[in-house]
Amino acid sequence: MINLAINGICGRMGSRIAELIAEEKSMKLVAALEREEHPHIGKDLGSIIGHIHNGVIISHELNDSPDVLIDFTSPDSTITRLETCTDNGVAMVIGTTGLKGEQMEQVSRASQKIPCLISPNMSIGVNLLFNLVETVSRILGEKSDIEIIEAHHRFKKDAPSGTALKIAEKICSATGRKKDDVIIYGRKGFTGEKPQKQVCIHSIRSGDIVGEHTVIFGDIGERLELVHKAQTRDSFALGAICAAKFIYGKSPGLYKMEDALKDKL
Repeated sequence: MINLAINGICGRMGSRIAELIAEEKSMKLVAALEREEHPHIGKDLGSIIGHIHNGVIISHELNDSPDVLIDFTSPDSTITRLETCTDNGVAMVIGTTGLKGEQMEQVSRASQKIPCLISPNMSIGVNLLFNLVETVSRILGEKSDIEIIEAHHRFKKDAPSGTALKIAEKICSATGRKKDDVIIYGRKGFTGEKPQKQVCIHSIRSGDIVGEHTVIFGDIGERLELVHKAQTRDSFALGAICAAKFIYGKSPGLYKMEDALKDKL
């Protein structure tokens, strides 16, 4: 039995992961975490998400000893939980996006003591998209104009999305480009002709869009588009559960979602 904790239990992702964990016979939710000032602190989780996980109390402190903590929150919250997990030998699955350089270094240092799996997107479809982007970039990247369009709900706090940034990294890796030299974010004004190697990321925030990513490879006379659209958050939640199963019992190290999906991709 894998004992799990979820940070951000009352958020969109946290609550959905908790609901799906209830259907997993090999897993048990033992800790439901939220920020200290959250109005649901001290309440029974079962009263919040439909009478499942009765007896699990929403808390700010990690009082139990889970095997794995799943975190889809904010960079500061994630780093705080990372320190606790490192001190207590708890494996961590990180889906939080927007982590900066120093924060990523903290994750890397923590992975020397605990197993950490970090990914901007845990859906099988998106990770397949990453692979396809690399393949197409190697074939068409030198002569095509490459653009990335990502769309999310109005409540998303970071832009561009972590998934779009990962796509851009895959393009640069496959074509031998330095991302700091070629990636731009939107356009305005008299920009002149598009440089051949430039990759532009366009971010849309509207309504309740779960997540959409389009990669355009445009040439004279034709274009190829790779598109992924998330219909619900279940693909991300199920990916996180898959990641937790994968990382359970692993040696300390920094893992990627591709590692957890190795047999599926």
